[in-house]
Amino acid sequence: MVHNVSIADCIAQNLQQYFADLEGEMPCGVYDMVLAQVELPLLQCVMDVCDNNQTRAAQMLGLNRNTLRKKLAQHHLLD
Repeated sequence: MVHNVSIADCIAQNLQQYFADLEGEMPCGVYDMVLAQVELPLLQCVMDVCDNNQTRAAQMLGLNRNTLRKKLAQHHLLD
């Protein structure tokens, strides 16, 4: 049986576990951490679906191609 779990639900569950694991310690930079964790697999998947065609991937993501290249470079995904 396939369970339809949304990406938002997965993120919420993981964040709850992250905060529980901190055992009361105050985290910092959570926003940037979460965005980086989501952005990498998103870029990898879209690039795979688009056969590494950056123009198509940028269109699919709704990004400017130069912005996509910058993000790919940040995540060391450029050849």
